[in-house]
Order: sequence, then C-alpha cells, then structure tokens
Amino acid sequence: GSMETCVSASDTCRRWSGTYEAPPLNFCSRMNSALSVWQPERLRPQREFVKSLFCIGKRLVTLPTKEQKTQRLISELSLLNHKLPARVWLPTAERQHHVCRLPPTQGVVLNSKDKAPYIIYIEVLECDSFETSPIPIRIPETRIHSSRSEESLDSGATASANSVITSEHRAGSFSTVPNYDNDDEAWATDDIGQLQVEMEAQTSSSDNISQFSVDSITSLESKEPMFIAAGDIRRRLSENLAHPPTSFKWDPEDPSAVALKEPWEEKVRRIREASPYGHLPNWKLLSVIVKCGDDLRQELLAYQVLKQLQSIWQQERVPLWIKPYKILVMSSDSGMIEPVLNAVSLHQVKKQSQLSLLDYFLQEHGSFTTEAFLTAQRNFVQSCAGYSLICYLLQVKDRHNGNILLDSEGHIIHIDFGFILSSSPKNLGFETSAFKLTSEFVDVMGGLDGDMFIYYKMLMLQGLIAARKHMEKVLQIVEIMQQGSHLPCFHGSSTIRGLKERFHMSLTEEQLQVLVEQLVDGSMRSITTKLYDSFQYVTNGIM
Repeated sequence: GSMETCVSASDTCRRWSGTYEAPPLNFCSRMNSALSVWQPERLRPQREFVKSLFCIGKRLVTLPTKEQKTQRLISELSLLNHKLPARVWLPTAERQHHVCRLPPTQGVVLNSKDKAPYIIYIEVLECDSFETSPIPIRIPETRIHSSRSEESLDSGATASANSVITSEHRAGSFSTVPNYDNDDEAWATDDIGQLQVEMEAQTSSSDNISQFSVDSITSLESKEPMFIAAGDIRRRLSENLAHPPTSFKWDPEDPSAVALKEPWEEKVRRIREASPYGHLPNWKLLSVIVKCGDDLRQELLAYQVLKQLQSIWQQERVPLWIKPYKILVMSSDSGMIEPVLNAVSLHQVKKQSQLSLLDYFLQEHGSFTTEAFLTAQRNFVQSCAGYSLICYLLQVKDRHNGNILLDSEGHIIHIDFGFILSSSPKNLGFETSAFKLTSEFVDVMGGLDGDMFIYYKMLMLQGLIAARKHMEKVLQIVEIMQQGSHLPCFHGSSTIRGLKERFHMSLTEEQLQVLVEQLVDGSMRSITTKLYDSFQYVTNGIM
C-alpha cells in the first residue's frame, strides 16, 4: 500500500513477532533502520513480516547447495505460517488483501551464483481495506483432512471474522479463534502450543503431525493433501491429450526450473485445492521474488524507462511487446521483484529440452503452418524487436541465456538490468554488438530472407522513430535518477549525452533505416565472426 494509506491505518493491529534464531545482526539491524522511518505501532506486523522475509534470504546464503537452500526455505516458511493470517500484505500487489498462508513446499531458491534470491507463493484474502477490515480467522492446517475430504467447508466460514464458527465433523468440532484486534497477546492464540493441543484433540495420525513438524519437511513433494473429483481427472486427461506441454525435470542445480515451468493457472488450482483457505471466494494467489544483497535501484531505473517506452509505443501504435516487471527497493541491498508468470530462462529451455530454439517452438506450439506456431512466432518477433531497442538505448550488457526468459506465448523477456548505460561487467569489458541476436533467434523468425525478419527490422525502425519523438520523457527519468546518485550506471560524465546520441535526432527516416540495418548487421556479424573464428581455429589452429 502507499505510504499515505499506511499512515491513515487503523491503530489496532495484531502483533507480528519473530520466534526464530537471530540472523546476522548487522543485516537485520540495517533492515530495521531502513524500515523504521515510519514507526506507527499499527504497522509493526508489516515491518516484522517484511523483515522476516529478508532475514530468511540472509540465512539461506550461508548454505552450500541450491538444494539445501531450498530445503531450509521450506522449513522457514513453515515457521512463518504459524503467525498467519495477520494484518500484513504483499507490497507489490495491486489489490488490498491480508496474507493468510505461505504454502511452504512451493518456495524455491532461484539460480544465482553466490546470492540466494528466492520465489514464494502467497495465499491472500482480498479485503476492502487492510487497515480496517477484520483479519481473517486462522483455519488450522490439520483440520483440512476431516473437513475437506467430506465436502468443501461451509461457506459460512466467510462470516464476520469476529464470530466463532463451528461446524461438526467426524474428527470433532472445527473451531476458530476470535479476532483479538486490540489484544497485545493476539499471537498467543496462533502459538505452536495451541496447535499442538488442537492436534491432540484429533486422531493423531502421523500424516497430521508431519505437517507441523518442521524438521520432517525434507521431501520436495508437496505434503499437502489433494482432493480431486473424478470429473476433474477426466477433464485434465482430455486437456493433456489435446496438447501435451513440455514439463521440466527436477534439476538440483536449479530447483526453480520445474516450479516456473508449471503453468500459472495449474499452480493456482493445485495450491487452492490443498489450502484450508481455498474455499473462500476472496482467495487469491500472488507470488514475489525476495532479493538480498542486491542493489535494485538500477533495476528500478530500467523498469521506469521500460514503462515509459511501452506507453510511447502504445500511444504511437507500434506493436512492440515488452514486459516491465515491478521492482520494490527496500534498502540499498534488498528488495522485491514481481515474477514474470509462465516464463523460463532460455538456458533452462535448452538444457531441459536438448532442442534448438526453433525445434522447441515447433514442439510447444505446433508445426510451421499452424495458427498456434504463427502466433508464437509473431510474439517472438515483436518482443525481440522491443528488447533489441531497449538493449540498444539503455546499453544493456551481460546478456546470456540465463537472463533472457521465454514465456508460454513465445515472447522473450529480458531480466536483470544490473549492467546498463555506463556500467559494464568487470571481466567482459565492453560488448560490441548493440543487442543479442543469435542465429537461433533468426531461425525462429524464419531465416534472414523471411518476411518475419523483414518485419522485425521494420518494427525496430518504427519503434525508434516513435521513441525519438518522445525522447525528452525518457531522458527526464534518467536525469532525475542521476541526481546525487552513486550508481555504477552513471559512471563517468557522459551518460546522458551518450543516451541522447542513441536517439539520433539529426538523422532522416531513411538514414535511420540504414542505422537499423547496421545495428542488426553488427549483432548478426558478432555471431558470424565467432563462427568464423572457431572455424579458423579448428582448421588452422589460429586462435
């Protein structure tokens, strides 16, 4: 929520208190000071919630393998769940809501050399106002077995959150705790001790206990029960026969690949079916990437420029496609990122499918002449043209298959704008080509002589003409961010001048067309020279 709404928040709030071992002090004390600018007591749960998420990230860094990091994340999320629902929300979301549950086994650590960014899925209940709407009642996990399997919970569960609901079921009464909005000890009701008592009241099957014993969550398979009607199974089978999507295999090097490849709608359905809150009509699933140890201010600058160019291209009716994803900067080395749904990195696509990009397209979307393939191909071309211009104008560097995503509709999406404008990776020096255009990309477009490749260049020309018309709007954003900033992207004195030059205000449209040809040629040649060099080396031993 915006700062203004936070300040007008209702004074009553349920307490969010941490109950685990302290992470490295310096980081969490920095997080505290970063979060303590706004100190109203009613925001304390939210501050604690956000701080918990970043401190988890800090603790994950200390573990050696991706797999261990993901295991630890799962147990951390299980602990966090004991404090939910609460008056806390996800700051990157569009609509007002309360967080009710973090499905623990769905969290995964993302691919990163030394840091441990992770993605989590967050079950929320939408509400009119996160400051004044009552906090949703806690529905204990263990109860889902008895209530869910007989039939979905009574819709009376949406009744006023201050009343106690009971519905008799085989395993005893299903009751919830009233909402102690003014009570400092509200957390006690969600205490693990309380959960223990509730469990003993039930038939203590090992299945029930395993859901709460955090240490036992070692398997990556979801421990949550799933209840699927026979009709649902039939429908899924027929859907799968109609179009079998490629699913990815579990890869301990990159545990996130499988999670990200699963179609979003499927994930929502699966998590909803297994959730004690899933029957509520205002239930929604959100996701967020939590990053620690990374300065996201350059990412934010890139996001603002992308948003601006996107609206310029819409206004000028140029059908370029880009996907700016939201960035929330929390401190100089932490923040949150909105994940791109239904997208996996080209690196994973190639590793998992063992196919060329074109063959993967054919496998996912159908043969050359099908409607589905042609649509995906057009999406690919429109997004390639969009990101080629972005990479040229912003001088995006360090482009490799790990930070270019491919979505289920065929678009490419660039992520990770750590090296833009005047900054470049230490080891690489300066990449010469304007953007990444590989022979595989050209193959998907139908080859150098194909109509779609001509369309690609035409789109770039139109996009550059449109951007040039509104250059001031783009420069403005960068100039504002440069004031008093020590970000590496403003290294040296000529950042803005260089950016301005790349709009080529003085060229005629015919000259711009030549320029686009040269840029594309240069990017193409950087592949052809590589091929030529390796050919030289193999044949003549020339390095």
